[in-house]
Amino acid sequence: MSGSVTLVGAGPGDAGLLTLGGLRALQAADVIVADRLGARAVLEQLAADGVELGGEVIDVGKLPGHHQVPQDEINDLLVRHASAGRRVVRLKGGDPFVFGRGREEQIHCETAGIVVDVVPGVTSAVSVPAIAGIPLTHRGVATTFTVTSAHDQLEPGGAVARAGGEHTVVLLMGVNTLGHSAHVLASGGRGADCPVAIVEDGYGENQRVTIGTLGTITQLAAARRVRSPAVIVVGDVVRLSPHAASPTASD
Repeated sequence: MSGSVTLVGAGPGDAGLLTLGGLRALQAADVIVADRLGARAVLEQLAADGVELGGEVIDVGKLPGHHQVPQDEINDLLVRHASAGRRVVRLKGGDPFVFGRGREEQIHCETAGIVVDVVPGVTSAVSVPAIAGIPLTHRGVATTFTVTSAHDQLEPGGAVARAGGEHTVVLLMGVNTLGHSAHVLASGGRGADCPVAIVEDGYGENQRVTIGTLGTITQLAAARRVRSPAVIVVGDVVRLSPHAASPTASD
């Protein structure tokens, strides 16, 4: 008996944004290999809503005092369970193919002869700004947006740095490098007055919005002790948010 692997995007952590295809995959799973961000919150919400999932849940996310399971071990875990004839769901926060290493896992499984399906998820890059009333594009304001990982520092002089405020930039994993990112973007085509929004813990209990500019956001974030997970939006579209009526922030 051959098993299978399904990569499922859990979205930003709200079970209401889990796709119907994702829910059906979870209900059919023998094993659910789950991330922490987004994925575990969805599983908890489904349980609270009375949705019964019979699959064994294996947590591969990072917890306090517990290091994240290395990617190689996750890859081998998927193959091992699928090779034993189990239906495996790899539940990943957001979308599996947006900074989710989903294709890496898919290739590893396919190389081992395992059938892999993909159920896309709602990426936090789009959904989290939306709950703060920030559209990434808006007629007459912005027609282009870029999603980039700020886990590594932005490169000065790059295309993102040179663009103006009409080109929206969404920074993921960018809290720790916020000061550098703000400096690079302000020194490019945007200037220090370009608006910035930070949405912390989108869809979570500690959801919070901080509004500033490239010139002020680093100090504001430090004063408010902004923490990950957070999505940072840079561009003129930030002015469209109802939170922008406040000069600094909204809880």
